[in-house]
Amino acid sequence: MLFRSKLAPFSSLLIANFIILVCFGLQGILIPLRGGIENFSATLLGIIGGAYYAGYFWGAIHCPKVVQRSGHIRSFAVFASLASITPLVHAIFPNEYVWIALRVLSGYCFAGLILVIESWLNEQVDNENRGRLFGTYLMVTLLSLILAQLSINLASPATMTLFILTSILASLALLPVSLTSTTQPPLVKRAKLDLKVLWSISPVGLVGCFVVGITNGPLWTLGPVYALDAGLDFQGVSFFMAIIIIGGAVVQWPIGRLSDLTDRRWIIIFLCTGASIAGFILVMISGMNSFISLLGVAFVFGAFSLTLYSVCVALINDNAQGGDFVVISSGLLLVYGIGAFLGPMIVSVSMLYLGTDAVFLFTATVQGVFTLFVLFRISVEPAMPAKERSNFAVMSVSQTVAKPLELDPRAETKVKRKSPE
Repeated sequence: MLFRSKLAPFSSLLIANFIILVCFGLQGILIPLRGGIENFSATLLGIIGGAYYAGYFWGAIHCPKVVQRSGHIRSFAVFASLASITPLVHAIFPNEYVWIALRVLSGYCFAGLILVIESWLNEQVDNENRGRLFGTYLMVTLLSLILAQLSINLASPATMTLFILTSILASLALLPVSLTSTTQPPLVKRAKLDLKVLWSISPVGLVGCFVVGITNGPLWTLGPVYALDAGLDFQGVSFFMAIIIIGGAVVQWPIGRLSDLTDRRWIIIFLCTGASIAGFILVMISGMNSFISLLGVAFVFGAFSLTLYSVCVALINDNAQGGDFVVISSGLLLVYGIGAFLGPMIVSVSMLYLGTDAVFLFTATVQGVFTLFVLFRISVEPAMPAKERSNFAVMSVSQTVAKPLELDPRAETKVKRKSPE
């Protein structure tokens, strides 16, 4: 009861976060499905998907300036208003060039909206309740991601209904933030990307975050196209994408706790190997038209691939002391964004030769190569003693939360460079 009373001031921000994630998650699955109806090629859909992450990368760099200048509430209103416009324009002008520009704008807006919410929460919560608030935040996030995938069943993607719904959601998110009684935090500080510092902290962790970006980008952008080509209908596609998220959510804590007991790099190898095998299996069964088989392997794929990010960040945190963890996570945001931008571009070109199987063939190959890199790092760097490791904290990476969450329960700790790995 005590924690509920302390959570109450943040309820408006959590509600806004829930609405925003449903909004952008629904757009993420709606755009490729509607693009297929408009006879956009898989290559073009990959470019459109990459444009979203290009906008996200832009927003990660520029949006802090907007918040510094205008404050949290007014900045949120600007980002939400623009986000409300883009889905309507998608439906009115189903043109590839218009859609590319709109996806860039959508990515920019989402980066800004999440920046406002997470920095606001992170500034206001005290250390005593930070972990529990983060757990609540994570549950809200996972629920919204699953609901977003299933919302595609509310209407046909061929109509304007779902585009109108996403516009309404973006506008609706304005209400809890505009009416909140929670005090606005001070101006947001901009985090600088310093790859040398991140590399010195943990080469495996840094490259791992890039790998997650370059493999998740095609998954969320072109995964629905793969599922359609595999014989699923629109409803089946929504279940396929949702089960991937559920798989990742179910095993987050067990994998995290296991990584606390041993060298996290071996857990990363385990996850990459599992994701690679599951990816190759999805390629092999894509023509079988077996709904149950696709869902089963998708669950396994999500269990391995969507837990990789949390372990990589935990590995980085193990080797980081004395500075601000938020600064580190902001750098990883940009690294992830670069990968998420490049991934759909590469896969869309590969589809010209390999078809939609290229989505998981690419993912499986990248995971396999990363496994070899981790094995090399293990051979040249000793494992960190167990007593020096930080506690694992679950983090979510998905189509809509394509960034390192700043609301990390360790965010109050300070970080500085330590020995590699």
